[in-house]
This record gives sequence, structure tokens and C-alpha cells, in this order.
Amino acid sequence: MNPTLINSALREKLDALLSQTTLEVSELQRNQLVGYVVLLDKWNKAYNLTSVRNPMDMLIKHIMDSIVVSPYLNGERFIDVGTGPGLPGIPLAILNPDYHFTLLDSLGKRIRFIKQVLHELGIENVEPMQSRVEEYQPEVGYDGVISRAFASMLDMVEWCHHLPKTENGVFLALKGQLPEDEIALLPDTLTVSDIHVLQVPELEGDRHLIVLGKKGL
Repeated sequence: MNPTLINSALREKLDALLSQTTLEVSELQRNQLVGYVVLLDKWNKAYNLTSVRNPMDMLIKHIMDSIVVSPYLNGERFIDVGTGPGLPGIPLAILNPDYHFTLLDSLGKRIRFIKQVLHELGIENVEPMQSRVEEYQPEVGYDGVISRAFASMLDMVEWCHHLPKTENGVFLALKGQLPEDEIALLPDTLTVSDIHVLQVPELEGDRHLIVLGKKGL
């Protein structure tokens, strides 16, 4: 199938998915989201960046699953830990060009891919960073620490405890079913400030966003 037809089919599908949400997404942003899927599909053949092989499925399982978090971002500086090929960081950065996103991953091939995406799609509000999360020491804390395909929430807060801002910094954990067992294991210093049920068009199964804040803030 020729690239123009593939792009057109992806754009049509993305438009249909977005029409089932209240998200406001510009023409440029829609084209960037499709461009990201095209690049992910291309690089995936050689670099094995995601187990999702079908670009149409990527629109649902990667793009939509990421951008539904956008309304719940409060602040200006965010870090996506264990970002993999840039999820949910790149789709969120596309939707929020006025925010700054650090995309952290320990694997060089993933960071190389992200740099290529930023270059080809003209995304200027993302800083890729190759590092293990416990070794990464930012000069300034983040408004939100985002994780999608990360370990348990307990591991997340232990490994990333130094990343949120001292005042009002939060953890944003993207989960499938509500992980009540993980919530029960969280330390007393943290509080679950919000649980959002996410509606992802055409995605089977539950999706939740758990917002964790430090007690007393």
C-alpha cells in the first residue's frame, strides 16, 4: 500500500477516534500524531519498539490511550519515566506545545528513535534523556511525573521520589484496572488525590489515571 494512502487512512481513523472525545486537536497536531505512528511503524520493524504491530491499532492503544490524559495535566513541566518509544510523552507533547516534557529511558535505541521523531515532526518542547531513573538528577523538580508502562506504583514512587517538585508535584500513574492492591501498599507519606476513569475510544478493558500527591500539600 502506498505511503500516501496509508497516511490518509490513518488520518481518517484518527479523526473518527477524536470525534468520540472532547479533545481539541488542531490540523497540525493531527498530522504530527499520524506522522508519529508512521515513524513508529517504520522503526518498529528493525528496533522492536512496541509489541503493537498494526498502525491502526497504534492509534487506539498508543495515541488515544496517551492523549486522554491531557486534560489532567496541571503545571508546565512533566517527565515521562520509562517512556519507551515516547509514550505517553510524545502524544502529550504534541497536544500541549506550551508545556515542557522530559522523556526518560535507559535504552539508547529508544532515545535515538525519539530524537528522530522530534527532528522529523518539528517538535520543540521535548527533551530526550537516556538514563536510569534513579540516577537522573534534574536541577528543578517536575509538576508531574508520568508513567504508563512502568512497574508497580510502589516501585514508581520509590525510584522517582526525587523527581516531583517539593510543592504540589504529583505522580500520574496510567493503569488498566484500578490497582487497589498497589494503592494499599503505598507509603503513608503519599495520598491518592484523584482517580480518573479514562474513556479511550475503541479500546477494550479499563483505563485509570491515579494521581498521587505528598500528604500535607
